[in-house]
Amino acid sequence: MKTLARWARAEWGLLYVTVREPLLKRRRRVIPMTLGAVVLTTVIQLVQNQSWGYQFVQNIGAVRAEDPLWLSLLRTPLSLFVPALDLPVWGALAQILFVFGIAEICIGRWRTLVIAYAATLAGTLYARLGIWLGFDNPFGLPSSDARVVDTGPSAAVVGLAVFLGWRYGAYVTACAVTAAMAVEVMLKGNLAGKEHMAAIAAVGVLCFISALRHRHRPVARIGSGPGFPSARS
Repeated sequence: MKTLARWARAEWGLLYVTVREPLLKRRRRVIPMTLGAVVLTTVIQLVQNQSWGYQFVQNIGAVRAEDPLWLSLLRTPLSLFVPALDLPVWGALAQILFVFGIAEICIGRWRTLVIAYAATLAGTLYARLGIWLGFDNPFGLPSSDARVVDTGPSAAVVGLAVFLGWRYGAYVTACAVTAAMAVEVMLKGNLAGKEHMAAIAAVGVLCFISALRHRHRPVARIGSGPGFPSARS
């Protein structure tokens, strides 16, 4: 039991400390973007379940690989908050609240949105590439997937989870998420699973760029007088 506790502290300790204090001090005020995303997702779910609202939601947020690229790019940002009709909406809301909330506290709302959009966009673009490669290719998809409605926060959630794991030293968690998505692809080989892997690949590139930026960041000197230590910013 003690070994497990030590491992948990080593794996999630930094992430826990980073999240705990702001959440205790400011509570809901520390995650306004996340709460807004939860409300937006809930409203979209209610609207798309109405006879008058289903087509409206499809027109503004449903992405299909058979659609023109410019139209898919226009719809992709909102598609992140359109819950998939074949999955329970509470799952999407829980994913957004938990993962987006942690990310907003740890890396800020704008970085959270950028990484979430990059992961979602990677999945959207991969779907077109996969269909072009064809079902016979290990990285390809059947042509029927071009008509599949591609919405929901799952790709963004997977991407954020991997980025946070890398950024805060939870490497086992990041690897576990990646391994779980790889197993999903091996067992199902469906559009969603392969899009998740594309999202992870895109976030991997962002992690590499971030690591290069930190490596080449110049040394900043604290203080101006003698006796002050130098430290990296």
